[in-house]
Amino acid sequence: MGSLPVLKPREVCRALELLGFALVRQRGSHMQYRHADGRGTTVPNHGGRDISPILLRQIARDIGMTAEDFINSR
Repeated sequence: MGSLPVLKPREVCRALELLGFALVRQRGSHMQYRHADGRGTTVPNHGGRDISPILLRQIARDIGMTAEDFINSR
């Protein structure tokens, strides 16, 4: 397992959209993405804060991928 990069929220959102996820709702700074097959995850978009490798792993786990596969999909 290699080290994961620190990504901007917009980079994570773009990767999710490329995988077929769509923004279904947003409450405050939390954007919820859903796939047609029912998978979903939430991406926090706090101003000036990046997505940590720990949170990136959780987002990948939510959508049924490994963090490394998720990073390579973008």
